[in-house]
Order: sequence, then C-alpha cells, then structure tokens
Amino acid sequence: MQIPYKPDLPKTKQPIVIIGASGIVKDAHLPAYKMAGFEVFGITNRTFAKAQAMAAEFGIPHVFETVADAVKSAPANAVYDITVMPEQYIEILEQLPDGAAVLIQKPMGNDLAEAKEILAVCERKNLVGAINFQLRFAPFVAAARYLINEGIIGELYDMEFKVTVNTPWELFPLVKVHPRLEILFHSVHYIDCIRSFVGDPKSVLAKTWRHPSKDLSSSRSTIILDYGDTMRAVINTNHDHHFGPEHEESYIKWEGTKGAVKAKMGLLMNYPAGLEDVFEYSVQNEEGKYEWKKVQLEGSWFPEAFVGTMANLMRYKEGSDSELFASVENVLGTMQVVEACYISNAKGGVPLNDL
Repeated sequence: MQIPYKPDLPKTKQPIVIIGASGIVKDAHLPAYKMAGFEVFGITNRTFAKAQAMAAEFGIPHVFETVADAVKSAPANAVYDITVMPEQYIEILEQLPDGAAVLIQKPMGNDLAEAKEILAVCERKNLVGAINFQLRFAPFVAAARYLINEGIIGELYDMEFKVTVNTPWELFPLVKVHPRLEILFHSVHYIDCIRSFVGDPKSVLAKTWRHPSKDLSSSRSTIILDYGDTMRAVINTNHDHHFGPEHEESYIKWEGTKGAVKAKMGLLMNYPAGLEDVFEYSVQNEEGKYEWKKVQLEGSWFPEAFVGTMANLMRYKEGSDSELFASVENVLGTMQVVEACYISNAKGGVPLNDL
C-alpha cells in the first residue's frame, strides 16, 4: 500500500524573515527550508553576532540588528518566522505589518492568559498566524493520519504517547530553568497532536513530577485526556531514564476497531543524534489474522516536519490550502488543555482521609 505522507509545497515564492537565531533554527528551521527550496530573505537576533554567524553558515543574504529593521526591508509578501522565547512574542507581533503571515514557535505563550493576548494581537492586526507545532506534520504522524482518515484501522478508540528517555536539558539553557518545564515545553506537542486527531477533550487529569536530585521544575508527567467512555488518550513521559538504552521507549500508538498503528519516535532517543524512526501498522490479512507491516518513511520529526508547518502557512496565505491547521485560533485549545493540566496537578487527587 502506498501511504502519502509528504506535505504539499506552496505554489508561490514567499520569502522568510527569521526572528531569532537559536539552536532550533540551526538544527531544524534552516535545514528544513533549504530542503523544501524556501527562500530565506533575512534574519535578526538580539545578539547581532549570532545572526551574522547563522547567516554566514546558511547563506542568508540579509542580517538585521532589530525586528523593526527587518520589517522595514522585507518584501511585501514576506512570511515571518518567530523563534524566540514566549515572553517576547507579543512585542514582536506588534511590530509586524498588518495582514502579514507569521509562524510562531511553540508554545503559544507561557500560560493561557498569554495565549489569549497573542490571539488578540493577531486578530487586531489581521495577522495570518500559526504556531509551529510541527509534530502534526512529522512523516509518521502524517502516515498514521492517512490510514485513520481512510478508515483502514476503523474507528479510533485509543491513542497513547510513551516516552522513557534520558533528555539532555542542558542543551536548552533558557528552557531548562522554566517553572513549567515538562508539560509546557515537551508534552504540549503530544497534547496538540492528540487534539489534531480527536479534537478537544471534555476534561483533563494530570500530574507532573520533579527529579529529587535535579534542579528542574518537572521532568516526568502523566496526562489523561477525557473523551468519554470509549476513546482513551494518555501521555506518559519520563525524561530521567539514565540507565542505558536497553529499556528506553519513545512511541505513539493508535488503536482502532480494525487495526493499529505504532510509530517509534527515534529522535528523542540518544538525543540530539537520535535513532531511526520505525513505522508499523496492523490490519487483518485474508486469513483473518492481524499482521504487522513496516513501512519505510523518508525523514523524521527534525527537520522534515518543519517543512509542513511553514508550507501549510504559505499555502493557506496563497489560497492553495483551505485550512490553517495549527492556527492561533486552533492552538488556543491546546493551551487550554495545558492550563487544565497545571490546575489538575495543583489540585491533586482524592485524599483517602476524606473517604
């Protein structure tokens, strides 16, 4: 079976202006844009030397000292790619031209209140805004979405994320110190991905934990999204598994009434080098027995999925796509779930002494 999973590319040239020169720009944004043939017009960063170095490495023709300078020089049809920390989003959005297309790094603010402010700015300035939740466009997610949309595994009734890895948080010094580390900056991808398949949950149960010997706000979480009495959606993450690769896990699993899909997310194991992804699905054969089949997919979460978010934004802006999948309006729902997770975490479970 041929499974389509690669994103459609825009039909028009829309030059990209990158705001921020962090490691994710070097590792994912710029390699993805080169792969897709997107034109990067310019880059700016608060530390000008970092922007200069990245421009030299990737052949970016224009380097700007400020966002205002970048906007002043950018072509009228430029797409802005914001890659800084959430507390800078609103200040930057206010400087963009009204009606511009903008891709904003996840998460959509530090909390739900900031997410609502971001949405308000985008609406007031008529910005075509999307959040860079690129896991939605990872090859293994796109392939699973095709199988599910075509009814090949039947009615979806179970979706599970399991991550047991040793995450080197020191590679993300600005993120590492955040008071809402694990759910807001990692499991938020999984929350958003689940929503892209089954919509908004009715309620949320969540608990997030810190490691006793690490100076991190949290590094493990369990999240249950309530979709009723048949659809189970659960996220289990453990970034503290320091005991060798033998029992590391990193996968998404979808189960339906006719079959199942499992995708190994190799990127998160032995990060940042990563391991190879594995995509498998199981349906009944002619004898009525379930048979797992492996499908070789090109690319991975990094950097290939970053093509998908930008391509969808460009295609929506030009009119080729009718839906902006990770729009700021849609992703506000993801941030509502995140906020519900932290409220649930704070409230805790039912005390046995109350019984």
